Amino acid sequence: MEPEQLDMARRTLLRMRDEILKDVQHSHEASRELGQDGVPDIGDMSSTTYSKDVLFNLGETQRRTIQDIDAALERIDKDEYGICVRCDEDIPQRRMEVRPFSRYCVECKSEVEKFGE
Repeated sequence: MEPEQLDMARRTLLRMRDEILKDVQHSHEASRELGQDGVPDIGDMSSTTYSKDVLFNLGETQRRTIQDIDAALERIDKDEYGICVRCDEDIPQRRMEVRPFSRYCVECKSEVEKFGE
């Protein structure tokens, strides 16, 4: 990959990471607010429980995405960015633009999902 492309990818990944961290902070603040409502009625309790579950799951997804972004930034530093970690082939540029933290080419990603590697 060209140095300009790597620089752009790094900026994109860092921006994505910052946005996710801001979302996590907002989710955490919302979760704290849900826990400070006093004693709600039964309908409010189920709604509050559901909201806490959604916030927890959202946080887990974001945590995994941050790990993927950090791994992509590390691959940039090692000059391995844009190369499939499974087959060592170049990942198509279009895929890297759509999902800049991709570790796999489309074919390998499909196999990983299918066989659960």
